[in-house]
Amino acid sequence: MIHPLADEFLLVSGEHSFLLDAKVNARFGLCIETPETEYCQTVEPDDLVVVSAPEGGSIEPAIMLAEFVRTYHMPLIVLPKNHPGCRRFSYLVSVWPEIITSCSIQRGTHPEQHLVCSGDELAGITLKGLPGGIQISGLPGNIIPHYVKSRILTEFS
Repeated sequence: MIHPLADEFLLVSGEHSFLLDAKVNARFGLCIETPETEYCQTVEPDDLVVVSAPEGGSIEPAIMLAEFVRTYHMPLIVLPKNHPGCRRFSYLVSVWPEIITSCSIQRGTHPEQHLVCSGDELAGITLKGLPGGIQISGLPGNIIPHYVKSRILTEFS
């Protein structure tokens, strides 16, 4: 199903986990930091930033993470497999034109941006950025995405 999307977010939530999806809306270089190297990929306006919360939680940190990437172009950090910090990642971010959710990957260890770790109830979903929207396939029948609006303050008064 195709959902129109501009500056708002699309929330896909299950009983125990959620995905927060947004369009990047600009072209920029996104740096990805790994233990061995740094590499940058070009992000296009119709690409997606997806924040996954495999164990649920508050939506505000997910919105902040999405905005760190799409508005402030903050780099992503990838840890090596079996790093002790991996278990503390409660929110994970991927940026790519098409992203697949998986519950069988270790959190925070995949530099490949076409994958994002998810809760098992949201595994197997494919999110694809399109001009003016997002296409979602593989969505379980009991889950209905809904829109979330947020405003980031850019000036102090």
